[in-house]
Amino acid sequence: MVQSIGLVLVLAFCVPASSLRPGSAFPRSGHLEIVRNEMNSGRAAHTATLLHDGRVLIVGGMKYGGGSIAEVEIFDPSKMSFIDAGRLNTARSGHTASLLPDGKVLIAGGYNGGYLQTSEIFDPKSGRFITGPMLTLARSEHTATTLPDGTILLAGGVGTGWTFLAESEIFDPRTGQFTAAGKMSTPRESHTATLLRNRKVLITGGHKDRRSAVTIYSSTEIYDPELRTFGPGPEMTIRRHKHDAVLLNDGRVMITGGSDERDSQGAYTSIEVLDPSTGRFRKVGDLGRARYKLNGAVAVLNDGKILIAGGSDSAEIFDATKKTAQSVAGTFGSKRLFSTATRLRSGDVIIIGGYNEIQQVSQRAWIFRAPV
Repeated sequence: MVQSIGLVLVLAFCVPASSLRPGSAFPRSGHLEIVRNEMNSGRAAHTATLLHDGRVLIVGGMKYGGGSIAEVEIFDPSKMSFIDAGRLNTARSGHTASLLPDGKVLIAGGYNGGYLQTSEIFDPKSGRFITGPMLTLARSEHTATTLPDGTILLAGGVGTGWTFLAESEIFDPRTGQFTAAGKMSTPRESHTATLLRNRKVLITGGHKDRRSAVTIYSSTEIYDPELRTFGPGPEMTIRRHKHDAVLLNDGRVMITGGSDERDSQGAYTSIEVLDPSTGRFRKVGDLGRARYKLNGAVAVLNDGKILIAGGSDSAEIFDATKKTAQSVAGTFGSKRLFSTATRLRSGDVIIIGGYNEIQQVSQRAWIFRAPV
């Protein structure tokens, strides 16, 4: 472990001289720095939520060799350090975390030797987790989207008996309860959910079933919060799962990476964009590295460019206007799969945890320093 951390420290500051511009320590694309104070617990498939006070709440996840963890930590950007924030009532990975209007955080579902129907609510003022309401269904690897009225849409995932779910449900912070909503046209796991400017939610890709029986989708669906129903959306240019989607500043949706049935051997470099004005997806470029298992590790920067931090051993910046990708100085030392990337108030981004090709989880975190 000590040797691997040392290797990461060395690699993270190895910046090719050819990538530097005269008079500057780093290229214009920004750079990665290791957070020298590592987490107390290595983790992947966790959540990282920006709190109202600018700190980041890191919850649960999976540990090396499998199994879920209950440990919770908070990253304080002012001190560049992690502090112990206690434990969940139930260890979980593959859950979701949603910031509520009052500053509390809803932790929903997940997996811990079985699929969880429970939720918990973190109160930053007291620093404690309290038991939340039961979901309508046990689910893990679902999506959670905060709607403009403050309610939260949970969609898809996997449930009891390894059942792939088409069902959705709504959490209403005013009543403190979950209620069933509409069903998607097909069950989905490893999909994405993006809130559009028209207040609807775009669901893209994903899969159902496993191994030789797996079906990966190019289809999309659109959730209408007024009707609480799903309708068909436009087809993506290719089938994708384990990808990521972000809303661009101009209202388009950018889909990044993912893979086909071969997982790491079939990971994509391609990027496509949905233009709401045309209602169509089209490919707009390629990354320098193929990436998958990067959902939650892509962040929109203050200048509108996109940081793609997950799914590989380094990060890239994609300019959706120029349709170009540029590498970021520094490296993670190994692939970061199921890591998180959270934009801080400063405009920098904290990249946390994840695992490598042999599912060895990391206690490390990195800061992406945006160019000035």
